[in-house]
Amino acid sequence: MDVQGPFRLHTSNFELPMSWHDLGAVNELATTPLRKVLVGRTRLAITHHAGEFGVLSGVCNHVGGPLGDGRLDGEYVVCPWHHWKYHCRTGLGEPGFEADAVPSYTTRIDGGHLWVDLASATPRSKAPHAPHPLARPVVRADGPIRVAGISTTGLDPAWPRVSTSEFLLEHALAHAQSALGVESSLLRLSELKFRHCEGYYSTSARACTWPCSITQMDPSDQMDQVYEAVVHWADVVLVATPIRWGAPSSLYFRMAERMNCIQNQITLRDKVLIQRKAAGFIITGGQDNVQGVAGQMMTFFGELGFHLPQFPFIAHSRGWTAEDMERNVTQVRESRDLRRGAEELAERAVTLAATLLEHGDADHVCRGGRKAQRLDTESLRSSKFEV
Repeated sequence: MDVQGPFRLHTSNFELPMSWHDLGAVNELATTPLRKVLVGRTRLAITHHAGEFGVLSGVCNHVGGPLGDGRLDGEYVVCPWHHWKYHCRTGLGEPGFEADAVPSYTTRIDGGHLWVDLASATPRSKAPHAPHPLARPVVRADGPIRVAGISTTGLDPAWPRVSTSEFLLEHALAHAQSALGVESSLLRLSELKFRHCEGYYSTSARACTWPCSITQMDPSDQMDQVYEAVVHWADVVLVATPIRWGAPSSLYFRMAERMNCIQNQITLRDKVLIQRKAAGFIITGGQDNVQGVAGQMMTFFGELGFHLPQFPFIAHSRGWTAEDMERNVTQVRESRDLRRGAEELAERAVTLAATLLEHGDADHVCRGGRKAQRLDTESLRSSKFEV
């Protein structure tokens, strides 16, 4: 029951000021370890652990996650968005992070009901946290054009095999370095250990953060190497993929899902992390659908903010009826046309990146017709609820 008004509440045993509110019957509340409740404009999380009730603010310190939708881990409420923890009765952060505290409230039981005093809220406090290294401003360091190659072929490093797309990517990088004087680096996704996207954006737009929430939570997650290369280091990104049943590799999609946090910064904050960068693509496979694979990749990288050179991809396919894959590697390795195609792709991308660096890039995103209008999440958060 949400009790409001300019009067005092009278119960069977005591008299309470108007700041006290009835949260419900104790017997019913005790059946659930953690639940959310809204009292007026105030979101609360009610806990029941070891026979005791606690009431905390329902809003996490991190990015406003709903604590009442989380879970209890012993005596600590775990935020469902990014797993920050708070003591179920005091609101203090987990050991070592006690200064990250959410408000806790005084409660009492009367007439078989749990009551909370909203006026008793303890202070919300957030300890200073050093920003993640990836969160630094995107400022290009002086030096030559830098080309990052990303191979998305799934391989077992202990039993490597030849990847035709990676072979052409390595050739493109070597040519760019020797003939064009650029710096280059190669990332093989098969050598990186990184988690799948866990869909925080599906819960709430602002739950998807930059850098990725997983990267912030898990220092062993190696997707940070891709973020560092793509956002901070490279002027050109060349992505190589095999065709897998008419689509890019599963590792490519796993990477793309995690890179969605880059695009979400545009939607949420009008913050374009990718500026004055070019992208190109190398696609090989035993079956066709080159255009479909290229179209997906060009669209995704274009939405991140990359520019595409004229003729932004090269490709090779054996075709539907050519199952003699034993000849495929030899054919690609011996094809002067494919090697030259890789060289020219690198040249076009480097030339475009140099032009962009010289002449600049648009720093304003026109929202009309984009995939989404900018979401004013801070306004939405503060206008509806007390946090």
